[in-house]
Amino acid sequence: MNGNRFGRLFQVTTFGESHGEAMGCTVSGCPAGLELSEEDIQEDLDRRKPGQSMITTSRGEPDDVTINSGIQDGYTTGTPIGMVIQNKDARSGKYEPFITAPRPSHGDFTYSAKFGTRNWGGGGRSSARETVNWVAAGAIAKKLLALQGIELKAHVNQIGDVEAPEVSFEEMLEHSEENDVRCAHPETAAEMQELIEKYQEEGDSIGGSIEFEARGVPVGLGAPRFDSLSARLGQAMMAVPATTAFEFGLGTDAAEWTGKDRNDDWEFDDDGNPVPVENDHGGIQGGISSGEPIYGEVTLHAPTSIPKSQQTADWETGELKEEQVIGRHDPVLPPRGVPVVEAMLALTLVDFMLLSGRLNPDRVDDQPGEYDTDYHPSNPRNE
Repeated sequence: MNGNRFGRLFQVTTFGESHGEAMGCTVSGCPAGLELSEEDIQEDLDRRKPGQSMITTSRGEPDDVTINSGIQDGYTTGTPIGMVIQNKDARSGKYEPFITAPRPSHGDFTYSAKFGTRNWGGGGRSSARETVNWVAAGAIAKKLLALQGIELKAHVNQIGDVEAPEVSFEEMLEHSEENDVRCAHPETAAEMQELIEKYQEEGDSIGGSIEFEARGVPVGLGAPRFDSLSARLGQAMMAVPATTAFEFGLGTDAAEWTGKDRNDDWEFDDDGNPVPVENDHGGIQGGISSGEPIYGEVTLHAPTSIPKSQQTADWETGELKEEQVIGRHDPVLPPRGVPVVEAMLALTLVDFMLLSGRLNPDRVDDQPGEYDTDYHPSNPRNE
């Protein structure tokens, strides 16, 4: 199976199935000298993990990460960083009815048709549980970006027909982690929570969307055409499970704007450099970053695993069946999807920072040839 690696220079290769022994990933291309601990990664994993509130799955996974390689004395060494997250609470028995009778709108049939077999417990490799690896890798990318003054954040801006008003980046930073929905507008968050609980009580689910923004991104990231920043960002976000749409800047609203209204006029900043007056282009022009904040939105459909009875077709018996997906599932995806979207944004940006030479691919201090560094291990015999 291919398609398990993301990135050009900052490469993330993942492994694991939902109900397998463990999830894990290898991060290649992280420069040496980055101070890094398991606690740094755990912080984001705790935001994604199941069982964190009443509107998430009750699966009891601590999602504790172990770093097995690539670290010496608390700093990255420039070698591959290996991370493992054990699965602690897998219960595959409830998935037996669907071994040869695919669940509606899941990857069950397509995986079986492609490979002639599949790991059926919890959806196996197609499960959104696999994103735990992305968040672990994304936490490293975030630390590298922070060294360059790049900050990013996401929040839930819509659940069903409940949509939050526009919020500032500062409001996203301040308020999005204050409620279970991860919406930066507290009043709307309460409405969203009520709507989610309604569908949860009915044994159904609901969709929503996540808004993201990155500040401090320099001019010049990306390349024309197929390696444009928007194209690569679109690939990253469309890989997030349940994503049905990705947009940046005005997104689909651009269809209603004239060229004159959408076009961003130019002016000079205090240093005499041309800068756009507005940012309707979402920080990307011609597929290349403009130096303005990069912002956009990711739309996620309703979770497909719901307790309501649905029809399936058992290819082994030739029967049509009414089956219920009995298990522990999220009634809505965006609240736990926020750290996933942030991770994919961070991974995309750090890859382009390396590709553009803004980040030294060998070491974060950008001092090639210097061996006597603050982060080099000391010989105890020299003390």
